Amino acid sequence: MDNWFKSKWFVRAVSLAFAVLLFVFVNVEINDSENENRFFGTSKEMQTIENVPVDIRIDENFVVSGVPEHVRVSLEGAKSILTPAIKQRNFDIFVDLRGLDEGEHKVEIKYANISDDLKVYIEPKTVDVVIEERSSKEFNVNVDFINNLPEGYELGKTEVNPKTVKITSSKSVIDQIAIVKVFVDIGGQKESIDNREVPINVYDSQGNELNVTLNPENVEVSAEVNNPSKTVPVSVATTGKLPDGYSLTSISPETKEVKVYGTSSVLEGIEKATTEEIDLSEITEPGTIDVDFALPDGVQVPDKKSIKVNLELEQTKTIKDVPIDVENLEDGQKVTFLKPDNSMMDVTASGKAEDVDKLTAEDITLTVNADGLNEGEHEASVTIDGPDGAKLTSEFEQITIEIT
Repeated sequence: MDNWFKSKWFVRAVSLAFAVLLFVFVNVEINDSENENRFFGTSKEMQTIENVPVDIRIDENFVVSGVPEHVRVSLEGAKSILTPAIKQRNFDIFVDLRGLDEGEHKVEIKYANISDDLKVYIEPKTVDVVIEERSSKEFNVNVDFINNLPEGYELGKTEVNPKTVKITSSKSVIDQIAIVKVFVDIGGQKESIDNREVPINVYDSQGNELNVTLNPENVEVSAEVNNPSKTVPVSVATTGKLPDGYSLTSISPETKEVKVYGTSSVLEGIEKATTEEIDLSEITEPGTIDVDFALPDGVQVPDKKSIKVNLELEQTKTIKDVPIDVENLEDGQKVTFLKPDNSMMDVTASGKAEDVDKLTAEDITLTVNADGLNEGEHEASVTIDGPDGAKLTSEFEQITIEIT
């Protein structure tokens, strides 16, 4: 036996055997541990939560800058512990600045209410901050109305409640404040705004928004939205001339007045509502036509896009060769026409176009009364008869005849 221990090959063989046994033992332990973890749900995992808010704990006489609003938090541990922590998120991420003086500091972002069985990784882990003395000041709140009201509408009286806001921050930030305002969207607004709540915005002279503490954070804005109007007469516009033989006796809108809407400044210059021009050269008969309004920009007649206009025309027409009848000749008498030199003459008819347009020579009677006339030349008056509604004028009021 002693000779075996003295043999280097024996020692080597024994060492190798121990090494193999140790390797097998370790692997078995690891596998058993993993199987046990899987069985009991204790396998380790890591999950990351983005945009976790950071709480600031600081003495009330100070304010701080440089603390990020959000950080990234990663949690690692057994799934059975990790999953509830991720879902509930009842942990705190914060910086504790209590007890620190004014000035620059590098501080650690800490956590609380997280199980000791979980590993916590915060990014960033530390931040550089500046602690300053707290300062407060009151500022007037301005209103900025954005976008446009509908055409014809305008803003009236506006009111902000409250008119001022108390702003708290460091003195250096307070000194940077250039304007405090709220934005009110009035795009398409037709009704007055009644106590609309809007957030307050704070800017420096370069238009950069400042992160400050506001009291209150919102204000209520009321604003009158008006649609001014006035009643004006309707005026009918025309262009061109009527065709030959026609004259315009009447042109009148059926609606005499309308209510026009627009801003106060625009309505000041409006004395009438004018229609688009009617082209008289295209008018050959009386009647009623629809005509649109031709209003200046910014003026509207919401309930009427057009109106009816009545047109009355007078037509003048010459009817040629109307026969002349001679009445009450005695037996045996014969008439010769000297002026005109035949038994016909022209007649001019004037009146409403609908009465005159269809007149013909058959509708008109020209007569001369020869009662009591002896032989010889005579001046005789001509009598004209025709339909009612037309004014008839003969070519000659007196004619010359010879009776034989």
